[in-house]
Amino acid sequence: MSDVMRLQRVSDVEWRLPPSGAMRGAARVYCDEAMAEDLCREAESGGWSALVQLRNVASLPGIVGDALALPDVHPGYGFPIGGVGAFDLRDGVVVVGGVGFDINCGVRMLATPLGVEALGSREALADLLFERVPAGLGSEGAVRLSVREIDDLLRGGARYAVARGYGLAEDLAYIEDGGCLAGADPSAVSERAKQRQFRQVGTLGSGNHYLEVQVVEEVFDAQAARIYGLERGSVVVSIHSGSRALGHQIGQDYLKVMESAGRRYGMSPEEKELACAPVDSDEGRRYLEAVACGGNCAFANRQVLAHLVREALAARFGVPRAAVRTVYDIGHNNAKREWHEVDGERRELLVHRKGATRAFGPGRDEVPEPYRAVGHPILVGGTMGTASYVLRGTPLGMAKAFASGVHGAGRSLSRKKAAKRFWGEDVASSMKAQGIELRAHSLRGIAEEAPGAYKDVERVVSAAERAGINRRVARLRPAIVIKG
Repeated sequence: MSDVMRLQRVSDVEWRLPPSGAMRGAARVYCDEAMAEDLCREAESGGWSALVQLRNVASLPGIVGDALALPDVHPGYGFPIGGVGAFDLRDGVVVVGGVGFDINCGVRMLATPLGVEALGSREALADLLFERVPAGLGSEGAVRLSVREIDDLLRGGARYAVARGYGLAEDLAYIEDGGCLAGADPSAVSERAKQRQFRQVGTLGSGNHYLEVQVVEEVFDAQAARIYGLERGSVVVSIHSGSRALGHQIGQDYLKVMESAGRRYGMSPEEKELACAPVDSDEGRRYLEAVACGGNCAFANRQVLAHLVREALAARFGVPRAAVRTVYDIGHNNAKREWHEVDGERRELLVHRKGATRAFGPGRDEVPEPYRAVGHPILVGGTMGTASYVLRGTPLGMAKAFASGVHGAGRSLSRKKAAKRFWGEDVASSMKAQGIELRAHSLRGIAEEAPGAYKDVERVVSAAERAGINRRVARLRPAIVIKG
């Protein structure tokens, strides 16, 4: 392997790729030794490589500090999934690949008053959720929007959904940015993108999106768990979805815009999905206005999905809707202006997180006031056959990782390779044997999302904790899984 792509050990769970070639700074990877070896082998193979992509991110204009990869890192379109890049507002760029095609894809966690024993027969609840929550490729929801209404949704996000009767006003305090991103301008979004979204609000989608009924299996941080309202044996519901077709179309539209703008500004990134323009340019500003619209669409989507879950729990168990509480809702495909300390100086930066989540620690004003002593929750999806986690941010993570956290287990096999290796029927049978009720619209989708297609979430979370950037709060086991 070329020395140019050789990771240098900083610690057992921290690695550095020193600057070389076009790199404007170093790249830094948080993972264990075996993961680091896998990344190096992947780069050496000459195929799709997260490490090569991270090097390319470190070569972009105006990057501040190191380009970062978290333990769930794997190759994405241009910008690695599990990657973080912060850019100067004057000299830096906004990168389409740094956000991706599912803008503000994220997780909403709902705490219920139910204990695991109250679930009883899981089949009935699984059937009810599968019936009530639209899922699958091209699925349509009950929310129908006109052109004017979709513009209102893109401006208002979860607030718009609450005003329409979906969910509770109290939810908004426990959504990142209050469920409404500032700066959204619907005129920055194409009519094609809006048309694709008219009937998709309140739908789960397909791929790695899911709805899971989970049981809190173990608590690691008693103080944070108490503040978040999580108890061992309690039942929670996690919803993983994003901006659906609208976000995908925004990505497609602006990839072309930014390719053209990049040529005009003399920028030639290594991969076309890293198409970029200066933050302080017409194209950069317009893209960020569109990203805010996509983010608001995702917040509204998860707000409606949470409403559907509340309706199902009320129908099945008689649980009052107000008793199903939003623990937190946070995205993991975003580009946001944030204040961070860099070399002793407080600076406002544009932080891209692609398959990485915001992880603000104690004391940040952006954290909901009841959580401020410990920082907000980080919601980590594992695999449908193993476990998920709740983590929290740390002061060290604020200093070393631009307040970023892992978002999931991270794929180890592409969907195509997973579909060749696993059979959907076998995966479903294995989950049934573990007591997990699975409902899905596609056997191929089950194969693509097989637990064996992902990294070991225990190792991913352990590496983040050992590096000091995130801290474990609780582990969750799936009881019911709804997939597209």
